Amino acid sequence: MEKFTEQLKMLAKRVETLQPSITTEEATKTAIVMPFFQILGYDVFNPTEFNPEFTADVGIKKGEKVDFAILLDGHPVILIECKSISQVLTKHDSQLFRYFGTTTSKFGILTNGIEYKFFTDLEEPNKMDTTPFFTFKITELKDIHINEIYKFRKESFDVDKITSNASELKYLNALKVFLSKQFDDPSEYFVRFLAGEIYDGIKTKSTIEKFTPIIKRGLKQIVNEQVNDKLSAALKSTTEHKNVVEEKLEKIPEVPEIVTTDEELESYTVAKVILNGIISPERIFYRDNKSYFNILIDDNIRKWLMRVFFERNRNFIVLNDAPNDKDRTVIEFERPIDLLESKSLILKTAELFK
Repeated sequence: MEKFTEQLKMLAKRVETLQPSITTEEATKTAIVMPFFQILGYDVFNPTEFNPEFTADVGIKKGEKVDFAILLDGHPVILIECKSISQVLTKHDSQLFRYFGTTTSKFGILTNGIEYKFFTDLEEPNKMDTTPFFTFKITELKDIHINEIYKFRKESFDVDKITSNASELKYLNALKVFLSKQFDDPSEYFVRFLAGEIYDGIKTKSTIEKFTPIIKRGLKQIVNEQVNDKLSAALKSTTEHKNVVEEKLEKIPEVPEIVTTDEELESYTVAKVILNGIISPERIFYRDNKSYFNILIDDNIRKWLMRVFFERNRNFIVLNDAPNDKDRTVIEFERPIDLLESKSLILKTAELFK
């Protein structure tokens, strides 16, 4: 699994590097899509296993071809429709939908090399669903994505197991999208439902208008409170870690000259919260020195993630996202909690040292 994860992350870096130079569908297939399925263990140059331009006749239209078909015992089990890296996939779902119904395939994959959409027939047998049960972007991989992709490897591919899990995965993702949208902009229906749980009066239009900002604020407060709870727990862990480190280093004469401030510890805590989910908190350490505060992974100075500077006129971090200081990303901030606004850049850097 570790090797598989590393291969996917290397492909993600390759996609980011090559994207500006890829302008056609064929280039997308060759440079990005085929390497992805190679990582899954398929021989992309063996037409009995990975068949290009697979014929999928549609009704009276003969000779219709899908870009690739993965075959098992001579029969297609996965159809793959590719588009150029610059195209939006939602415009092409109907094309794969037509192909799906004319073959024995159980899964359909629509991709532009960056985004991958996985379809099956949960709603009606032998008829592809209009919405995918699994979607991910190769440039925004999370652990949960890697776990699902892993199931499609050639050596462990099991149609029944994937299908049984697809229903739960599809509706779980739909629920997350729905709730995320409601947290940002609650619909009238959602407000009416929640208001009904806390208000016994008649739900008139003016009542709904009154409750909308209240519910929106309440939802945001719930999220903020959860984040604060995690920060508090992480800060407690940080303090304990600091005490252990101080006990180990108390006999070293240089230690008294370095003072680890509350702001530095807070930045360490925020970093642990940002990295939660992709790197275990037990792997995140800090080392303080006179000029800056180091946050590193596995207590390895060669795997430093960022350096935090608290100076008289400015606070900033330097990310270890390039080999040279002049090319590294510098981000200014006012308070350590403001580093949450740079979460995506910090996570992207962390991916280099996982």
